[in-house]
Amino acid sequence: MPDFLLEIGTEELPASFVDSAIAQWQTTIPQSLTDQQLAAAKVQLYGTPRRLAVLLTALPACQPDRQEEVKGPPAQAAFKDGQPTKAAAGFARKQGIKLEQIEIRSTDKGDFVFATKQIVGQPAATILTPLALTWLTGLEGKRFMRWSDGELRFPRPIRWLVALLDDQVLPLELVNGSVTLRSDRQSRGHRVLHPDPVQIPQATAYAASLRAARVEVEPAARRATIETQIQTIASHVGGHATVYPDLLTEVTQLVEWPTAVRGEFEAAFLELPPEVITTVMVTHQRYFPIRESVAPDSPLLPYFITIANGDPAKADLIAAGNARVIRARLADAQFFYRADCTEPLETFLPQLSDVTFQENLGSMHDKVERIIEASEAIADQLNLDAASRETVERAALLCKADLVSQMVYEFPELQGSMGQKYAIASGEAPAVATAIYEHYLPRGATDDLPSTLVGQIIGLADRLDTLVSIFGLGMIPTGSSDPFALRRAANAVVNIIWHANLNLDLAELLARLSADFVEAQAERESPLAALADFFLQRVHGLLKDEFNVDYDLVDAVLGDGDRDYAERALHDLLDVRDRATFLQAIRNDGQLATIYETVNRSTRLAAKGTLDRQSLNPTGLVKPEQFEQASEQAFYDALIALVPETEAAIAERNYQRLVNNLAAIAPTVSRFFDGEESVLVIADDPEVQRNRLNLLGLLRNHARVLADFGAIVK
Repeated sequence: MPDFLLEIGTEELPASFVDSAIAQWQTTIPQSLTDQQLAAAKVQLYGTPRRLAVLLTALPACQPDRQEEVKGPPAQAAFKDGQPTKAAAGFARKQGIKLEQIEIRSTDKGDFVFATKQIVGQPAATILTPLALTWLTGLEGKRFMRWSDGELRFPRPIRWLVALLDDQVLPLELVNGSVTLRSDRQSRGHRVLHPDPVQIPQATAYAASLRAARVEVEPAARRATIETQIQTIASHVGGHATVYPDLLTEVTQLVEWPTAVRGEFEAAFLELPPEVITTVMVTHQRYFPIRESVAPDSPLLPYFITIANGDPAKADLIAAGNARVIRARLADAQFFYRADCTEPLETFLPQLSDVTFQENLGSMHDKVERIIEASEAIADQLNLDAASRETVERAALLCKADLVSQMVYEFPELQGSMGQKYAIASGEAPAVATAIYEHYLPRGATDDLPSTLVGQIIGLADRLDTLVSIFGLGMIPTGSSDPFALRRAANAVVNIIWHANLNLDLAELLARLSADFVEAQAERESPLAALADFFLQRVHGLLKDEFNVDYDLVDAVLGDGDRDYAERALHDLLDVRDRATFLQAIRNDGQLATIYETVNRSTRLAAKGTLDRQSLNPTGLVKPEQFEQASEQAFYDALIALVPETEAAIAERNYQRLVNNLAAIAPTVSRFFDGEESVLVIADDPEVQRNRLNLLGLLRNHARVLADFGAIVK
């Protein structure tokens, strides 16, 4: 069974694309091989800054022979008076069979002619030649470029191709305008450490051949080497390197033969806030900082580790060059920090008028005014005391002040962090300083959420203002386009409320802020309806993805086209979360199955009636004098007894109590539907029919306190 190697050699690729390409190939290559009936025993994917490669081990030498059935024209068109027509002859000719090999078979749509073809399997080499090029051209990513005079697009120019089937070159041609690349067995080693060409003797020798040329093609091996090296070097100075996963992933794809190099800077720079130093190191220079211990907040040491791709013998020169760079960056940061600290944070506020938030929405100073108003609306709902309101208002006032500091102007990643530092230096209350930092949280999907109430309030106010204002301008996210990160903002709003168990009415907040927006910009329409739908989409996704609630159960609590549930959800996000997770729990333990049939059957039939969806008490809605069977009276009595139980369940938000009572009434409802005392709900007498439908409607309404059972799939 042959082995196949494909290597695409390029100029230096973006690190993010190497990861993305490998991930894409992990799906597309095995699937395309399966489609061609050439599944490999093993698929190994490789990538460095200068190459992408795949090694397929133990491929079938040839596709298996197979039969294929092809449906042709209707039998009445293929045969007339028992004789084949031109349609039959043409079909047979096209399929490469004789007329007598045509079969007539019955289908759901009548009789049709069929051909059974014997297809001879093709050799692997024949299939792989065009297939390999589709793997290359099928890769997707951002900022693809053209080169030479052709139309081929790729993140960087392609310089060579290696294609081997065992030890033989598989001829591939990549045409790009006037340039044609032809595959061979010649790869390239490390630019500095092994600049000579590398001959690959056979497919399975690929990784070893490149390793001998100082190129480690396995990303996992490079990553492990980097981790080991940086901790070894850090231990030489009695410290521990902080390994940021994203940074480790990036530098792994920036080097082909990693060498960790330790550099040093003056200890005087350690007077800077640690966040400043690590931002310079990690974000701007891709260095790993060294701390005194493994604790993430332990003091920094005046060292850094960079991952070099050059000659290890030149480590001292590499360290010195990088030290000069970071020294200059830290000296700038030190100047900015000292200059910013000469004035209280509040003195920065007037400069916010010179910073545009959005051309139709005014300056950052205007946004701060709106954040203050939104914070007041949230404080009103939470019934905060006067002292807490004062803290919230102060934090809202100062939350964006650091945007005009010299430090944040140079290092925008530090917004919020520097605001906290400058607030403390200015003598602001600790709660205010913490809120300035926390209101930006979460910055990403895996980031922490704000932990203090003031930080939560300011974070919600900031995001709600952005959402209302941008939606008010009609700039609603579509497809993958979301320049203001509104999806992330809405997700953060919901997650903050859920995480902190904040008893907030989001619907009322959106209505209040939307009204303020329309008042400020009279020519604009209210964004309220669009915002409500947008938030419902976010709630649906979060319940499904983060709480692992089944899709139909999410529909049941949000209402599959039922606006009552949608409005209820936005008025009480804590309740919709609790109902969804409770439904999932009782599905998992089997309780849902005990009430499903009874409630679902009642819900379906109740839809034929006219009873509203809120009433719970049968008194006045159901007339006992019209009962014809004892089962109707029993149903009625059970509903009477159920009313206080459901009201108590609502008051206590105890949905287990509701389910227990629905389970208890199930046998009574079953007798109503089936057995000796059963009744025909859709009776001939309209009044009797209405009476029975109202009984079912009332039961449906009790169940609706929990969810729309009509949306639940058994």
